[in-house]
Amino acid sequence: MTIGILDYGIYIPRRRLQRSAIHTANAWFAPGMKGLARGEKAVANWDEDPVTMAVEAARSCLGDRAREAVDSVVLASTSHPFADRQNSGIVKEALNLGDAVSSMDFGGGLRAGVSALASALLQPSRTTLCMAAERRGTKPGSEAEMTYGDAAAAILVGEGEPVAKLLGHHAVSADFVDHFRAGNAETDYNWESRWVRDEGYLKLGAGALRQALEKTGLEASSVDHLIVPIVTRGIAAQMAKKAGIPEDAVCDVLLSEVGDTGAAHPLLLLAMVLEKAQAGETVVLVGYGQGAEVLVFEVMPAVEAARQGRCDAALARKSPELNYMRHLAFTGSLSYELGMRAEQDQKTALTALYRNRKAVLGLVGGKCTRTGTVQFPKSDISVNQNERAIGTQEDYPLADVPARILTFTADSLTYSPDPPSRYGMVEFEGGGRMMAEFVDADESDIAVGRQMRMAFRIKAIDEQRQFKRYFWKAIPAVSASGMEG
Repeated sequence: MTIGILDYGIYIPRRRLQRSAIHTANAWFAPGMKGLARGEKAVANWDEDPVTMAVEAARSCLGDRAREAVDSVVLASTSHPFADRQNSGIVKEALNLGDAVSSMDFGGGLRAGVSALASALLQPSRTTLCMAAERRGTKPGSEAEMTYGDAAAAILVGEGEPVAKLLGHHAVSADFVDHFRAGNAETDYNWESRWVRDEGYLKLGAGALRQALEKTGLEASSVDHLIVPIVTRGIAAQMAKKAGIPEDAVCDVLLSEVGDTGAAHPLLLLAMVLEKAQAGETVVLVGYGQGAEVLVFEVMPAVEAARQGRCDAALARKSPELNYMRHLAFTGSLSYELGMRAEQDQKTALTALYRNRKAVLGLVGGKCTRTGTVQFPKSDISVNQNERAIGTQEDYPLADVPARILTFTADSLTYSPDPPSRYGMVEFEGGGRMMAEFVDADESDIAVGRQMRMAFRIKAIDEQRQFKRYFWKAIPAVSASGMEG
């Protein structure tokens, strides 16, 4: 059996902020940003963060695979929601993986995603779900606000019939500080761009790329796909030229569609390339940040069977966002008067969360082994009206079970960060019902009988204690326009 990449998946938020909206709102202060005001970028909803996006990317990657096959999960990000709570551990619970699974967070720089993937590939005895996700803060009117995007990617690594196998790995480390963010800061501080370009990208980065080719014995002319996750115009082409790699091998960095997704960007672009690459082709992936890390892959025949159009579907699933004020509110850059209804204490009983973590984080219900009745939440007594069986229920995961709307309402009185609050009763295919919030949905997307799928999201934020509560919400499986959700 060969060690390599077994599968891949990505998640791109539905909302796409138009850069023209950013420029229009800030032109009075930063007119020079007009040159960047083209295209759109992916922006997370108020209830999305690196953890929730990583869960969705992982679900796309794993598909119908048995969860028992995963030995470890890793999550790379420079914007982990928790500094002292294992973020990958939350993902593990949401994916309903067993407790005998190791978990680890990677961070500290933008090449964390590539470093996490390299670590997984260099430990052949384990099947590792390697994820990277990012939702970085920016200052209004800044270049970062124009270029940064939100997204996640997941790569499954292990033994089997891989879609790509590792041919070589090379890493260099240097404390070259092109930007930084202090532990108590919310946004990055960036240094002068010409110095970063000349000394960082074109010397340090391009040098590591040349050394990687020499180390693996790979001819530069034989590189079919070069992934350089740097969105500064022309940098990837210049790095390719310095290494002798054909310019047509340089991959699109998705700046105009998604934006710079930080530590997730290399893995996101790798998934996009694998969606189109042919067996026998060579892929070179560069991770940059305080040095560089380079991975060289050969695409294998199994890539044909793995293709399901997931990446194109993720790009196509979008809703243009022109409301810049709403974007500022969702990112926390703008604070509205929320009113008395928002003053409810959101304190989480951590003891109860631990006891009920399968139901709350994994959306695991119960199925009666005697009657087949499905219910959520699971309980000792069955809800079957004809036979109140006791102690007969087994775990029944519902997160991937299709659902449909039975009842719905839109409430403009209750507090919601994105009013009106839409919620109602959903019924799962095969049985089981629950009250659920509806998100990523317009008014036309909500109707009785509408097909829905469950998505892992932030339920509420305890502002007093800075604790996020996660739960599952329902999003349209097919929107009114016919687009898959």
